Amino acid sequence: MKVAIPKETAAGERRVALVPDTATKLIPAGLEVAVQAGAGAAAYLPDAAYEAVGVKVVPALAELLKDAGAVLKVQPPDLSEVKLLNRGAVLISFLQPSTQSDIVRALAAQGVTAFSLELVPRISRAQSMDALSSQASAAGYKSVLMAAERLGKFFPMMMTAAGTVAPARVLVMGAGVAGLQAIATARRLGAVVSAYDVRPAVKEEVQSLGATFIELPLEAQEGEGGYAREQSEDFLRKQRELIGEHIAKSDVVITTAAVPGRRAPLLVTADMVKGMRPGSVVVDLAAESGGNVELTKPGEEIDVNGVTIVGIRNVPSTMPLHASQLYARNVANLLLHLVKDGAINLDFEDEITKGACVTHAGEIVSERAKQLLAAAS
Repeated sequence: MKVAIPKETAAGERRVALVPDTATKLIPAGLEVAVQAGAGAAAYLPDAAYEAVGVKVVPALAELLKDAGAVLKVQPPDLSEVKLLNRGAVLISFLQPSTQSDIVRALAAQGVTAFSLELVPRISRAQSMDALSSQASAAGYKSVLMAAERLGKFFPMMMTAAGTVAPARVLVMGAGVAGLQAIATARRLGAVVSAYDVRPAVKEEVQSLGATFIELPLEAQEGEGGYAREQSEDFLRKQRELIGEHIAKSDVVITTAAVPGRRAPLLVTADMVKGMRPGSVVVDLAAESGGNVELTKPGEEIDVNGVTIVGIRNVPSTMPLHASQLYARNVANLLLHLVKDGAINLDFEDEITKGACVTHAGEIVSERAKQLLAAAS
């Protein structure tokens, strides 16, 4: 079976769905692997690196997708790409069903069996396929570097002949994968770090990284699969009232709170930002899903009374090499889970296969995707 990896066409996307090292795991499984010319260039992976491990490099997209039994991507395909996919072919990518309803419906109409990495069940067997976590880890790490670059202060305490400089104070809101990586990175840089999450269960993880866990007198908000559940507006209002003083004391605020398939919760109001000291930095990792910060402008970096608010989209793509390496392992593991004796073998009794599949045999088959599509319409 032919496995095809197209070049990503979404604006600003520098990742690639398969790297040469990971291709070496697919070829022994009886799969023929082909990439579009230049697919890995933005991630510093030249065509020659693919050819060196036995991957075929194909110039044109139409030729690449011809006879392809499986297609691996990072971003959802656009409508022109969907039309080139073969009926019965398998597609694996981030599909974003809550915002890409037209694409999901087009994939169903095309007869493509599409798997969305956002929907991979959070179970132990599927950990190696968890692309949400691998990419969130990259984003959490980079968020601290972006903040440090923009902050006009040292992160660590500095003892010099001219006197002692106090360390920066960093507040991380949301202690999921991205938040925990941000905490660890800020601590490595020497900052004094505190963190807040609506799930008290993460307190020990936060403390194990050397940060202080902020406890507010609010009801726990633990959801399915370890995610935070969607909060009511009344809960969010009380939360904002209590967290405001901590934000005002911080030099850096990094927000990472997200509920899969939903708009990001509003955690930081305009008044809170205005209460921060000039020179402070806010990095909103939820900018792509609406933002945790009221003043965030997705895709932009703005200044509000001397406070820098960073709303960069697709942060993992700013670290394309390692983000691609991690993503490629996730995708390859899911593909190999679906393959037997060099061909696709779909077992919808399997929890992973059933959970991650969005379209099959001309229909939208995922109940979760149907709910997301209904909520988005």
